[in-house]
Order: sequence, then structure tokens, then C-alpha cells
Amino acid sequence: MTSLNRRTVFAGLTLAALAGCSAYASAAEIRVLNWQGYGTDEAFAVETFQKKTGNTVVHEYFTSEQEMLTKLRTNPGAYDVVLVNSAFTAQAAKEGLIGKIDTADMPNFKDLAPNLAQNADLTSNGDVLGVAWTWGATSLTVNKDKVSPVPDSIAALWDTQYAGKVSVRDDGVEAVQLAALATGQSINDIKDMDAVKAKLKELVSQVKTFWSSENDWNQFFSAGDFVVSTFWSGGAGRSASKGLPVAFVVPKEGAVGWLDGFSIPTASKNSEAARAFINWMIDPEFYAQWAAKGAPSSANAKATAALPDSDFNKATFNDPAVVARVQFMQPLSDEKRKEYTELWQDLKSGQ
Repeated sequence: MTSLNRRTVFAGLTLAALAGCSAYASAAEIRVLNWQGYGTDEAFAVETFQKKTGNTVVHEYFTSEQEMLTKLRTNPGAYDVVLVNSAFTAQAAKEGLIGKIDTADMPNFKDLAPNLAQNADLTSNGDVLGVAWTWGATSLTVNKDKVSPVPDSIAALWDTQYAGKVSVRDDGVEAVQLAALATGQSINDIKDMDAVKAKLKELVSQVKTFWSSENDWNQFFSAGDFVVSTFWSGGAGRSASKGLPVAFVVPKEGAVGWLDGFSIPTASKNSEAARAFINWMIDPEFYAQWAAKGAPSSANAKATAALPDSDFNKATFNDPAVVARVQFMQPLSDEKRKEYTELWQDLKSGQ
């Protein structure tokens, strides 16, 4: 869920590392559907891939998972690689929008953390529907110059001393999940929606401004519009790398976890080149450059191990007990998504 760029080329990369053992008879144009500024469109990444394979890369963007699904439905054959959050992979597959991926010619696949590579939401009966790429958490962040000591509880969002200095993402599902954590519930099995509603009503009264994008968050934070907020772990890492006094916390109540993977649309005309591109995206060489500028955690265990201990994500999630508190989003029905969104809209409008 984010904008970066620097031009650097790893001259020593081999075609085999990028594309497995395959050789291309002719160059292809790969069309990638992703969030803007989310890794795949890094200048160094595109240039290196194009130089080594001869394949060109063209990007198109979406601003929500719903928009991503709509683009796949209405433009069959328009895309070769699509970024799909694991909570939406099964739905995309059920609708026939994405298909099984043959990972035999993707040498970097073997280095993915097994629990991520074989995640139940990215696979079906042993078939890979999405290649695990990055993961992270949406959690509590504070301005450490303004908030001391750094809190260890999500209750900070509701602390009256920060009234009018709080910000949360303007997303109904995420808001409900955060309230579920705050009321001691599972984000994937909410039993007491009345408690969630009451908690969200209190939260709305605390909020100074809602944010929708990473750019929004950085601007509001820099302007001092809030000192306590929610944010993505990858975004917090990038903001910290730019010198902003950001402290990212996985509180004792837990955090909302997400896992992003790459899928290949069933109507893709360039599936071989698409697999080569995905293989490059999970390559430690790619991740080392991206991580230096702020990136989510890599699904590639080899890539993560090679990072310095000072790396933001490595430092944040190096404790298994911290990772154990992260509740990863599971698929949500359209009915539940509508219910959460309408609840959020009603609360924001004062109903």
C-alpha cells in the first residue's frame, strides 16, 4: 500500500538469475498492474530487467483492491502481472481472473519463507495462485519527539490527551479491524460488533484528519496535524529514512497484517516473461536496493537475512513474539466489506 526512485544497475546480474533457465526468442512487453510507487516501477528495477531480458515493462495503477479487480474484469488480456493482496487472491481466482503459476523456472522461489510461499490464501490444493512478495503490518505510529514514552498499547489512539491530534486511514475495513484489536477480538472473527461500533464512535471524536495515501500521511505528519496515528510498516520505514521522527509500534493487542503476492492474469499473452519479472521481483539483489530506501518486509528469507541489523523492518520484526501478535487479514465476503464500509461512513457523518 506508496513513491521512490534512484537509478542504479547491477551489471553483474545474469539472465539466469532474472529469468530462470528460459531463453527468449523475442522480446515482450510486460504490462504490470500495481499500486503506484510500489517497487515494480522503481527505475533501477525496470532498467535492469529490460537490459537483461530485452523485455519492456509498462505500468498501470490502481488505488484500491476493488479497482484492481474491476480492471482485471473489464480489460482481459491487458495485463501480464498483477499485485494482489492475499485477502483477495481467492476471489480473483474464483472469478477466473488469475490462474495457476508454474514456478519451475523461477529459481528465487525456493528462497521464499515456506510459511509465506505456501500461505493458504495464496495457494489452492498445492497450486500457486500468488507468489509471496512482501508483507507488513498496519499498526500504531507516534511522533517520538512529541510522545514520550512511546506507548505499547493501541489504546493511545483513544487517549484523551491526544484528542484532536490523531489520524487514521480512511478505510472502513481497516477501521473495524483496528477496533476489533482494541476490544480484544480477532480481526477475522469479530463476535461483538456493538463493541466495535462503540469503540469507533469514540475514535472518530479523537481524529483531526483522515489519511488515504502515504503522501497524505507524510504531509500531515510533517505539518504537525497529528502525533498519534495508524500507518503501514513499510511507509513508516520510508518516512523514518527521510528523517521524520517516526516510532512504529506493534502494540500488545496486536496489529493488522497483510501479505502481497504477484499473480498472472489468465488472459496474459506473455506468461513466460511475466514469470521472469516475478522472479526478479523476489530476487535478493532487487530487494537490497529497494530496502535501502524503505520497503515492506520481503517474503524471501535469503533477502531478509542479508540485510543489516539496522534495517527498519528487520529491527521491527526480529522478535518472533512481536510477529506472533500480528493478525494477518483473511478473505472477507462482499457482504461483510459492505457492512464495515457503511458503518464507517455512518460514524464519520455523525449518525
